[in-house]
Amino acid sequence: MLSASCSGLVILLIFVLGRTNGDSVTQTEGWVTLPEGAALTLNCTYQSSYTVFLFWYVQFPNKAPELLLKSSSENQKMYSRGFHVNHDKSDGSFHLQKPSVELSDSAVYYCALHTVRGAA
Repeated sequence: MLSASCSGLVILLIFVLGRTNGDSVTQTEGWVTLPEGAALTLNCTYQSSYTVFLFWYVQFPNKAPELLLKSSSENQKMYSRGFHVNHDKSDGSFHLQKPSVELSDSAVYYCALHTVRGAA
């Protein structure tokens, strides 16, 4: 389980979800440790030839994952719990950002991709 052993540190663990049938989603960060108040960016990029739905999930210690943010349209900004994402289809990005992290943000964050294929 995640914990911050030093007062004022925020520890985040990032996992990567998914590659199927040529679709992919990639997160570049592993463990991220930041002081409280620091800005956070968790990078998520994707590739798909189909309609995409993108999700950020958060899982706090001893809890089930829960939806943090989702996007079903391109070039859309969304906000939740002080986090925001900007879905930019032109470069396949869906980066999660927070201008000032708090100790209570310590968790596991997942970026996920779901594609919808048209009828053949």
